[in-house]
Amino acid sequence: MTSVLDATDLSVGYPGRGVGSGLSLSLQGGEVLALLGPNGCGKTTWLKTLLGLLPALAGSVRLQGRSLADWPLAERARVLAYVPQGQASTFGFTALEMVLMGRTAHLGLIARPGTKDRAIARAAIERLGIAHLADRSVHRISGGERQLVLIARALAQQPQAVLLDEPTASLDFGNQGLVMRAIRTLADDGLAVLFTTHDPNQALRCADRALLMRDGRVLAEGAVGRVIEAQGLRALYHAGLHQVNDAAGGPPVFLPEFGS
Repeated sequence: MTSVLDATDLSVGYPGRGVGSGLSLSLQGGEVLALLGPNGCGKTTWLKTLLGLLPALAGSVRLQGRSLADWPLAERARVLAYVPQGQASTFGFTALEMVLMGRTAHLGLIARPGTKDRAIARAAIERLGIAHLADRSVHRISGGERQLVLIARALAQQPQAVLLDEPTASLDFGNQGLVMRAIRTLADDGLAVLFTTHDPNQALRCADRALLMRDGRVLAEGAVGRVIEAQGLRALYHAGLHQVNDAAGGPPVFLPEFGS
């Protein structure tokens, strides 16, 4: 299968301050990669560099085999979509209007969305099961529903890859499940998906591969069932944990150690 997004020996950070180095990854269509690490380890900086929002300090990022730096912004936006941590819109857009914004990369500078664009936007919200929210203000839906709208907006871009930054941050238990199922939907549609998370259980149940990073460096990368295991998680978070095995043979559950 052809790789959509590649990074080779990537170093990231800001002028005069490196955040991390030595990242190499390859992301293919139809797969989900989970990026895990403690707070402050550089996950968001890595993500912004992979998106081209920050320049790499060293190494390279390639999109569809072509250097990311060689992609004009409009062309890049047709291939690479970004879902940030939950946003609260200042304006009272409807869910459909928000999703329609994903068509911007396919329009001219002053062009307005047409019939085709609206059809694509409606198909995106239907694909994620939120068609009933189409005419509702994003101020009048739950945090989980807003996150689904942002994912639908990314889907409406018709990209080849989607990168999501902690997509379940601040969501309740039920809404976390909705969003993780939506991420799997993107991969089922053939998109390459990368998401950052603090939750190894989400990675085990949603991702195909996982990458563990601490202090700006990669500790482990590979198939999710091999990488997400007790010893590696203890090293990643410098914390104790409990592993609860599934009697039916499913993935284990990892819980932080607390109390006496």
